[in-house]
Amino acid sequence: MSTQSTSSTADILRSSAELRYQEELRRLQETDKDQRPQGWRLSPRAVRRFILGDEALGVSRKFYGDDPLVDRAVVTLMGHQGLMLVGEPGTAKSLLSELLSAAISGDSALTIQGTAGTTEDHIKYSWNYALLLAEGPSQRAMVPSPLYQAMVAGKIVRFEEITRCPPEIQDVMISLMSDKQVMVPELGDQARVHANRGFNVIATANLRDRGVHEMSSALKRRFNFETVRPIRDHAFEVELVMRQVQRDLGSANASVRIERDVIALLVTTFQELRAGQTQEGTAIKTPDTVMSTAEAVNVAYAAALEACYLGDGRLTPRELANQLQGVVLKDNADDLKRVQHYFDTVVRERARRDDNWKAFRDAARALWP
Repeated sequence: MSTQSTSSTADILRSSAELRYQEELRRLQETDKDQRPQGWRLSPRAVRRFILGDEALGVSRKFYGDDPLVDRAVVTLMGHQGLMLVGEPGTAKSLLSELLSAAISGDSALTIQGTAGTTEDHIKYSWNYALLLAEGPSQRAMVPSPLYQAMVAGKIVRFEEITRCPPEIQDVMISLMSDKQVMVPELGDQARVHANRGFNVIATANLRDRGVHEMSSALKRRFNFETVRPIRDHAFEVELVMRQVQRDLGSANASVRIERDVIALLVTTFQELRAGQTQEGTAIKTPDTVMSTAEAVNVAYAAALEACYLGDGRLTPRELANQLQGVVLKDNADDLKRVQHYFDTVVRERARRDDNWKAFRDAARALWP
């Protein structure tokens, strides 16, 4: 029996999108009168509403950023080419691919995780060798990959971090995406498996990993590329971080008082270090570590938990400074110097005029002497 069936949804740390938003998907299906492509559970308009929100139906917004990008992604998945989402780490590429798969196919679990150890078997199929030896090649002895299952069921398959796979493994996808079929020579008359309507591929690639394994030109031609960019609107990002942190705290049954000015301070810090420029136009050194919106949410959530369980239940700049260490101290030792310089110059100047920035600087000085 699966863990999913023995645990309540509230006990699961992170359920799939189709489970988290099953009520929203049900409402969208019931009210969806628009034309649907073959194999799709929702019409393109309903898929868009699921991702970008619909207040009238009580559907929440789940992806924040470039709305036209969502439209282009939906259109791409109706066609013959796959969708390639590229961008900096933490820009919600995987989240967008999950949401698209949940809305279109009702199943976001058909996923291949690209790694240096990904093999052709992970992309096509493998065998249960006990059954293979006992019965010979058969459908029963076959272990189909997520891509194979998606072809048979007419669903979306997700290929995460495709550029982490060796080039020869990446190129296995070329014929699969062109011919829309898998050849299984061992099965004789049943050797050819065709993809059903609704099948397509959403792949993601990290811009910082482009040098790991560059995609071949032939494989690139099988995809439409869309770049998911960091959020630049300050007020928009503040609202997003606050909503996400409050949602996570609600799931954890943790009560914390969060002031908007404190979250705005965190977002300002992340945006300036990410862009290499302050709001006043002063150039600063950018750390190598990822300063994404997702990381800002992680810092704010960890700081809120610290305030809840180790503090007085109010999120302050002290907790933010404390949790910021986990973001800065990762790969490059010089990142600490760059962030210290930011505190010694930009934060120091603002601390003269603002109590929150003063508390932020004082806490950082105690942590990073």
